[in-house]
Amino acid sequence: MTQALTDQSARDTIANALDETLVVEAAAGTGKTTELVKRILRILATGRTRVEHIVAVTFTEKAAGELKLRLRGALERDRAAASEPGVRELLDTALASLEEAHVNTIHGFCAELLRERPVEASVDPLFTVLTEGQAMRLFEEAFGTWLQAQLADPPEGVRRALRRSSPFSFPGTFSSTGRQNGPLDRLRRAAWDLSQWRDFSTPWTRRLFDRDGAIDSLIPELHALAERTAAPSYAKDYLFLDTAAARHLSEQIRMEANLRLKAEAAGKDAEETERPDYDGWEARLVDLSRDRHFAKARHGRGPGYRQGVTRAAVIEALARLRANLDAFRLDADADLAAALQQELGGAVQRYEELKARAGSVDFLDLLLKARDLVKGNEIVRRGFQGRFTHLFVDEFQDTDPLQAEILLLLAADDPSETDWRRAAPVPGRLFIVGDPKQSIYRFRRADVGIYREVCERLVKRGATPVKLTTSFRSVPQIQAAINAAFAPVMTGDRVTLQADYVALTPHRAGLPNQPSVIALPVPAPYGTRNVSAIAIEKSLPDAVGAFVQWLVDDSGWRVTERTGDGAVPVAAKHVCVLFRRFLSFGQDVTAPYVQALEARGVRHVLVGGKTFHDREEVETIRAALAAIEWPDDELSMFATLRGALFAIGDEELLAWKQIHKVFHPFRIPKSIPDTPQLRPIVEALQLVQQLHRRRNYVPVADTI
Repeated sequence: MTQALTDQSARDTIANALDETLVVEAAAGTGKTTELVKRILRILATGRTRVEHIVAVTFTEKAAGELKLRLRGALERDRAAASEPGVRELLDTALASLEEAHVNTIHGFCAELLRERPVEASVDPLFTVLTEGQAMRLFEEAFGTWLQAQLADPPEGVRRALRRSSPFSFPGTFSSTGRQNGPLDRLRRAAWDLSQWRDFSTPWTRRLFDRDGAIDSLIPELHALAERTAAPSYAKDYLFLDTAAARHLSEQIRMEANLRLKAEAAGKDAEETERPDYDGWEARLVDLSRDRHFAKARHGRGPGYRQGVTRAAVIEALARLRANLDAFRLDADADLAAALQQELGGAVQRYEELKARAGSVDFLDLLLKARDLVKGNEIVRRGFQGRFTHLFVDEFQDTDPLQAEILLLLAADDPSETDWRRAAPVPGRLFIVGDPKQSIYRFRRADVGIYREVCERLVKRGATPVKLTTSFRSVPQIQAAINAAFAPVMTGDRVTLQADYVALTPHRAGLPNQPSVIALPVPAPYGTRNVSAIAIEKSLPDAVGAFVQWLVDDSGWRVTERTGDGAVPVAAKHVCVLFRRFLSFGQDVTAPYVQALEARGVRHVLVGGKTFHDREEVETIRAALAAIEWPDDELSMFATLRGALFAIGDEELLAWKQIHKVFHPFRIPKSIPDTPQLRPIVEALQLVQQLHRRRNYVPVADTI
C-alpha cells in the first residue's frame, strides 16, 4: 500500500529544520534511526559541520556499531547519487573521516573525554574500564574486608540485618527470587546497589522509631491470638491451620522468656539475662508479617471456633494483629534501611580505594568523572563545546540524570553555565529521540520522570517537539490491538511515572485471507471442579506446539519479512514464543514447550533457558567430553558407554568389569576374546582414545 504518511510533516521537520533543536518522540518501528541518519547526512551535505565534530550516542555497543554501518552505507549511497560537485566533495570528505566520528555509547563517549583530559579529570591516564562482572568481583573483595572488620563490634543496622531471615524493604535492593538470598547475600547486594548511587550521599531520613517499645506492645497481642486460636473444635479448621505460624512464634518467645527467668533464678549476671533478644524478635515478627498463610488466613466455617470462643472474635483479633504487624514491618524496614545507608558507606569507600589502587573505573565512574570534568572546568567545557557542534542522542528514554547533565552542558549556548537545568542548547546542536513507553531501565537510574523533565525544559528553551507515529513494523490489525490495549492504561500519570500513549498509525495493508491477531484457546483449563492454573499450564505447551506445527506446515499463511518486500510462506524462523519467566517454583517453564516442538519436528532455538545443563542430551555430551579430556575419570567413561551415544547394555558392561576391571581407553587388553558382546565396548574405548589424542589439535566443535 503506497500512501502519504500521516506524520510526514514531522519527518520533513527532522530532515529540513537543521538549525533547530529537536525533541523527537518515536514509537517502535517508526524508523527513528533512519530519520536520525538522514539528518546527519543533510547536515554534512550542507557543510554545517564535519563528521569529526559529530557525536552520536546510542544505548548499546551493538547499536553504536549498527549506526556507524548504516551511516557508512547511507554516505556511500548519497555520495554516488550526488549531482552537485560541492555536495559530493563534502560527502567524500565525510566518508574518508567517518572513523573519527564519535559514534558510541554514552559510557564509551565519556571514556573518550576522560582519556583526552586525564589530568583535569584526576584519573589514571592508563585507566581500565571494569566490566560489570569485574566490578562486582572487586566490590565483593571490598565488602568482605569491610565486613570482617565490622563483625568484631557490628553497628546497629548490620547487626539487625544479619538477624533477618527474609528480604526486607530497601528500595531497589533485595530480591526475593534470587538463589542466593541469605542475610550476608542481601547485605552485600544492598551495599552494591548503594555503590551505584554513590553520588547521592545525603543521609536518608530516619524518623523517630521506638522499636523495642513497639515489640513490647506486639508480643502480648501475639500471645493473646495464640491462646484464642489454640484447641479448635475441629482439628482441621482452616483458621487454626493458617495461624500456626503465630502460635509457633508465641511459643518460642515464651520459651526464651522462661529461660531468662531461670537464668536470673540461678544468679547469673543481670546484664546477661535481663535484656530480651529484640533483634531476633524483630526478625521473627517481620517473618510472621510476610508469612503467606498467615497473611491470607482462611476464616473457616461456622459461628463457633471452640467452646466459649466465637469465630468472629478470633477473626477480629487476627485482623488487628495483622494490621499492627504490617505497620511494624514498614516502620522497622524503613528504620533499618536508613541505618544501613550510612553504615554501608564504609564498604563503598573500601571499593573506591581498591579501584584507585588498581587504576580502574566502573561504568558509574565514567559518568561521574566526565560530569565533574565538564561541569567543574570551564576551559575544558569551552573546548568540548567548540569541538562538538552536533549531538545526536538515540534511546533518550534510557538516559539517567548524569548522562542528561553531560549532554546538556556540552550543548549549552553559554559556556559559563554549569547548571544543566538552566542551560539552553545552541539551536540545531542537539537532537534527541526516544520513546517513553520503552523506558524499562529505572533500576539503572533512568525513568520517565527524567525523560519528561529534560524534554519539557528543552521545549521551554526553544526546542521543537516532534512525534513519529507511522509504524512500518506491523500490519494495521496488530497496531489496532496494541492501541486498544495500551491507550487506556498509559495515561501519562506523573505520580506513578507513567508515559503518555501515542497511538500507532498504519503504513501498509494487512495480508488478505488470514488473521493478524489470534487468541489461542486453552484445551484443558479445568481441574477437579473449577478453572485451574495448574491445568492451564499443563495443557498449553502441547497446544502451542500443535499450533506452531500447523502454522508452519499446513496453514498456507504468509508473512512479510521486511517493509516493501513480498510476502513469503510462514517458516519456523518467523515464529517466536515468548515467556514471562523461565523458572516457576524451580521448574523450567520452557522445557514442556521445547519437548512439544521436538515431538513434532519443528526446528527451534532456545534462547535464555535456565536448565540447559539439565537436559539429557547436554548431560550426555558433557559426560563424553569429560571422558575424552580425563581418561582416568572412570565414572564419566562408564556414563558415556552406557548413555545414548553408545547405548551399551548393563550385562555387557558388567562382563567387561569382571574380566578387565577398568573402563579406560588406554588400558584396552591386547588379547580380547572374540565375543560379539564385548566388541562395541572395545570400539567405543578406541574412539575415545583417538579423540583424546587429537583433542588439542582440532577445534572443539570437531570433537563434539
